[in-house]
Amino acid sequence: MRADGLVALQKEIERHARDYGLDFFETHFEVCDADTLNMIAACGGFPCRYPHWRFGMEFDQFAKGHAHGFSKIYELVINTDPCHAFLLESNSPVAQKLVMAHVLGHSDFFKNNFCFEPTNRKMLDEMGNHATRVRRWIDRFGVERVESFIDTALSLENLVDIHAPHSTRRPAPESEANERDGHTGFPVQREYMRRYINPEDKLADERRRLELKRQAAKSQAFPELPERDVLRFLIEHAPLETWEADLLSILREEALYFAPQARTKIMNEGWASYWHSTLMTERLLNDSEVVDYADHCAATLGTSPGTLNPYKLGLSIFRDIERRWNEGRFGPDYEACESMAERASWNKRLGLGREKIFEVRRHHSDVTFIEEFLTPELCAELQLFAYDFNEKRNFWELSARDFQVVRERLLRQLTNLGQPIIEVVDASPRGLTLLHRHEGVDLRLDHAKLALKALQAIWRGPVQLFTQQEGKQTLLRAAEGDIDARPD
Repeated sequence: MRADGLVALQKEIERHARDYGLDFFETHFEVCDADTLNMIAACGGFPCRYPHWRFGMEFDQFAKGHAHGFSKIYELVINTDPCHAFLLESNSPVAQKLVMAHVLGHSDFFKNNFCFEPTNRKMLDEMGNHATRVRRWIDRFGVERVESFIDTALSLENLVDIHAPHSTRRPAPESEANERDGHTGFPVQREYMRRYINPEDKLADERRRLELKRQAAKSQAFPELPERDVLRFLIEHAPLETWEADLLSILREEALYFAPQARTKIMNEGWASYWHSTLMTERLLNDSEVVDYADHCAATLGTSPGTLNPYKLGLSIFRDIERRWNEGRFGPDYEACESMAERASWNKRLGLGREKIFEVRRHHSDVTFIEEFLTPELCAELQLFAYDFNEKRNFWELSARDFQVVRERLLRQLTNLGQPIIEVVDASPRGLTLLHRHEGVDLRLDHAKLALKALQAIWRGPVQLFTQQEGKQTLLRAAEGDIDARPD
């Protein structure tokens, strides 16, 4: 499809979307070939991201999936203002329509959902700054040393408090890391200016003051309260060199930027799917495109046994909310009705469905979305079941059909992005102590041991983690490169 045709199509789709009440960022579309789109996707949507081998590995996986027909990326959109989206040049005209409508749904969600409010809308610029800082450290210390530290830190990138951006009770860790190293006042970007901006006598006095402060802290409980943001704690208190603290702060900032997308995966994809289907079927499709459109929808919304499709689940819940609020299937009167026949024919014709889904889009994340709006009827309609792995027979098997069990399992997968909740509870010369807030699922010991090894490398001292394994209190300890697990 020619560029001028795409521009005209974008204006038409945006006009229809605004008629429906969508409020999205100014959106810039760029058409790419498959290799370019795979490269951008491998970098999380940011082609200017810092250099690291894992992005090349992910590009190779995307490229092989595309070449062998296992997967295909039709579009990519990132949370920025203006919003940037990338289209695959080989898309058919009807696919370009669908994708552009889908992107506008995402853009509206990015702009209006509460989880995205604290995110940096100029993250393209920030990613470029991060890449410049990483390359500067590579030039100074060598690619192997810097890349090795990044490898270690990436194994800990899930140990952040995903709710931290919504709190302003504490200063940014980068400024505290600079204070710890005696770099008060103006940050220094050029080494030859350092002795003028930060004279050595001033730095010596500052280091003595900070050392006295650290010695006084050792006699107190530290930290005073459990610290859930482990990366932040390491930036502030681990014996890191300046370049290591800077790299760790970069990785933490990027982890927190991407966290809202993980917190709202089901809602975000469901919302975008709802609006591309509404726009396509009511405004954009012509007769010759119906079959092609249906084929694309079947591929996107299809499910296979034992898997959860966030597009399908999110779209189904939004449509169910709209229907229920249009018909008045909510509130004490409906909940108190015990007649199955009366409930089946219930329709108060309130017409509040569209207003309600916009409200839900604004105020919920996946956890509250599922908890409040997944109903037993919809669960049965979507054939959502609970599965467990049978070790004796060596395969997954259906273990429960009960709605409460299924919803609890789903919520457990979504809470804290499905990651274990780990907190720092004590830090002293004896080592770093962490606690796993056990929520019914045991830690994978192989993953936990790798994380402890990385923590020990950064903390430069013994690290121990209290957890549970098969209902028994267990202590994992890493010291001098050795890791052992024993009952506590």
